[in-house]
Amino acid sequence: MNINVVYFFRKPFTDYFSIEELFGFIQSGLPENVEHSNYYLSRASKGIIDRIKSCFEVIGEQEQVNHITGDVHFIALLMSKNKTILTIHDLEVLKRLTGIARKIIKLFWFSLPARRVRYITVISEFTKQELLKVIHVDPEKIVVVHNCISPSIKYSEHTFNSHKPNILHIGTAHNKNLERLIEAIDGMQVKLTILGHLRDHHKKLLEKHNIEFENYFNLPYEHVIKRYKEADIVSFVSLYEGFGMPIIEANAVGRPIITSNRTSMPEVAGDAALIVNPEDVGEIKAAIKSLIENENLRNDLIQKGLKNVERFSARTIAAKYTQLYEQIAQTT
Repeated sequence: MNINVVYFFRKPFTDYFSIEELFGFIQSGLPENVEHSNYYLSRASKGIIDRIKSCFEVIGEQEQVNHITGDVHFIALLMSKNKTILTIHDLEVLKRLTGIARKIIKLFWFSLPARRVRYITVISEFTKQELLKVIHVDPEKIVVVHNCISPSIKYSEHTFNSHKPNILHIGTAHNKNLERLIEAIDGMQVKLTILGHLRDHHKKLLEKHNIEFENYFNLPYEHVIKRYKEADIVSFVSLYEGFGMPIIEANAVGRPIITSNRTSMPEVAGDAALIVNPEDVGEIKAAIKSLIENENLRNDLIQKGLKNVERFSARTIAAKYTQLYEQIAQTT
């Protein structure tokens, strides 16, 4: 059975590992019977008027299956319920907001769209449980479909620099926990490579702890992959993640990774990472020392990582979405 799917995207803007890139990878793994097209909103998600116009804009663009890829959840309000899937990546916005603003976002981005779609997909079991805490919806309607990894990321041979390991840290937002990593490597003979725009307080901490570092931001994705290949250890000791793509990116390249025991990260990492309490500087330091000093541990994590990443291939994730598309196509 041939299936026609249209993917609805926000108006594009620059973003590291964007929704657009993610679904491009997924589309590359779709079977031949799934024909797809992409529709990009002509307006940014700003202001009441433009958002209302966006809802009307998509009415005539619908197909046999409609897939809202994230961020612009509200466009589900005027779409065909039985033909529509909504992907929710995380609920971080609700954690940042309070008062009336939080109530509005909860209603128009989560509660009402959840009623107006056939299925909701979420990128982790953690996100599913978070969603069930804030909206009333049948749990069977929510399906966990993980993110997939870029097919361009391949294993890369590397000789570990035991004299001055290069630690790659992903992200500089508050939840990325760079501050505690800086404290953890104080006094250690390492180099720190940071992806993400450094704030003034980060620079002061790096100077205070006398950390040798390099900083990159707004990199093309192929340059991000290059940074992984140059790394000896990857740090992703985040406080909150809806998924945690750097975990499987490090797995795929073949680099040992340290990540957190919070939110979705243990689910994504499985046994293919050293897992720490991200608020315990001593625990982060001990994990880094273990990786530097223990070659067997590094090699074991690398082999487990190469196995773990198989769960997140484009073909594997596309097959899970295809099952949902088929269920919709058979009943509409």
